[in-house]
Amino acid sequence: MKLRNHCYRNEYMALFVSLSLIFLEGIIHLITICLPQPIIQFCYRQSKRVFDVLSSQQGRVSRAKHKSFFSSIAQASDFAELCALFGYETEEHIVQTSDGYLLGLHRLPYRKGESSAHVNAGNGSAHKRVVYLHHGLLMNSEVWVSLTEAERCLPFKLVQEGYDVWLGNNRGNKYSKKSTTCAPSSTAFWNFSMDQFAFHDIPDSIEYVLDVTKQKSLSYIGFSQGTAQAFATLSIHPALNQKVDVFIALAPAMSPAGLHNGVVDALMKASPDVLFLAFGRRSILSSTSMWQAILYPPIFIRIIDISLSLLFNWSGSNISASQKLAAYPHLYSTTSTKSVVHWFQIIRNKSFQMYDDDVGVNFASKSRYYKPAKFPTKNIRTPIVLVYGGNDSLVDIDVMLQELPRHTVAIPVPHYEHLDFLWAKDVHQHVFPHVFDALEFHSASDMERKREAHVSDNQRIQDQHNKVLKPRLANAGLFWTLTPAAAAVAITDDLKSLGTTSPAEVEAEAEGMGAAGRPPSYEENERIRSS
Repeated sequence: MKLRNHCYRNEYMALFVSLSLIFLEGIIHLITICLPQPIIQFCYRQSKRVFDVLSSQQGRVSRAKHKSFFSSIAQASDFAELCALFGYETEEHIVQTSDGYLLGLHRLPYRKGESSAHVNAGNGSAHKRVVYLHHGLLMNSEVWVSLTEAERCLPFKLVQEGYDVWLGNNRGNKYSKKSTTCAPSSTAFWNFSMDQFAFHDIPDSIEYVLDVTKQKSLSYIGFSQGTAQAFATLSIHPALNQKVDVFIALAPAMSPAGLHNGVVDALMKASPDVLFLAFGRRSILSSTSMWQAILYPPIFIRIIDISLSLLFNWSGSNISASQKLAAYPHLYSTTSTKSVVHWFQIIRNKSFQMYDDDVGVNFASKSRYYKPAKFPTKNIRTPIVLVYGGNDSLVDIDVMLQELPRHTVAIPVPHYEHLDFLWAKDVHQHVFPHVFDALEFHSASDMERKREAHVSDNQRIQDQHNKVLKPRLANAGLFWTLTPAAAAVAITDDLKSLGTTSPAEVEAEAEGMGAAGRPPSYEENERIRSS
């Protein structure tokens, strides 16, 4: 009885908060529509005045000095303009999904000064390996190219290294807000979750890219939800695994533990559908554009930082202030409320599942009589490389590796948080080398040979070390990502119960896994396999 009363109290609290949010969102939406431009400009000027009063003289001088450096990026209107700032020409493509949505794709086929050449266009054209990049939740393709230096921009680095680079967009965002069957003003348009991204958006985009480029396969690089969409897609489309030669997951997302803020986390886990009450059944957080328009940029950036800290416990210390001012205006893009509800279902049930349409009816007896279908991620055959942050609250690497195939490779970046994989000041030093190593190792020319070696040799390596490795490390291949010292500590704990192999032998064996306290490169792994 007490438990039932506690559940009722949670539901009443959720209802109260939901009604409050509905009221607030309604007011904000009305203001967004009706607010005259002079008032918007007045609010902007007043917020700037307040910020200048509260900030230091040194800070104002520094911002003035660097304003021209990042303001052009912050004010760029679209993907093409962002790329043009760095001298790159782009192509825009439209792919129609099998259920009638029109998705915008962006292409960077040329190095600087190479635009006269034909790339992957059949006989007589330049042949380049194809790389496809996909963004995260509430984002679009602009997040990949809104950096203040070209050397820290992964798409630009890929182009300069000779790749044919494509960037996708989810239905409902800035570049994909059209359908052949319904208008964005209708509720039906926004009736999608990650299921539709996996059933249609990702596979249809990949097929389109391969058809245009006349290639048999491509490499997939995802960020955050862009990795979850690939996990889901590859798990339910077996044939597509042969068309993706390697899947590189940056800040991978599959089954997050939850939010840092206990109140919000408890509310969302108790009733994910509360988001429908708060934001409706169309797009979520549509008032963001209004706040961005009326607030002075440093204040807008500060609000985002505070929100990220409260929700996810991210400090943002690895991203410079100028980079935030340049990139945060490109951080948000529209998506459906349903796709966010889907994530809270995953968090609540601790399962990388498909969308649960019967959540209300089956909540009380779900564990016994009903279970939403899971994405069968262990069926993925494409090589997977996870590059994850040690300070990323959205990544539980142990849980993730238990749900992925044994050939998965995991590489930690100890001090990184989630957004650092896009915009950190040293992302080109700590992340890009892993990306290019993986691309080189899984090159399309000998993809099949290396894929077979990757799987069979992983089994051989596991057999060699299973007497000392913890099962989760052995099965996941995580041992290869540990530093020698960390590997020795992890294995020594098991030696006490096994009574085999001395700590000295373990230390020596761990030292052989990588040089200078870092994960072994793909070349080092190759030498280990051939020994």
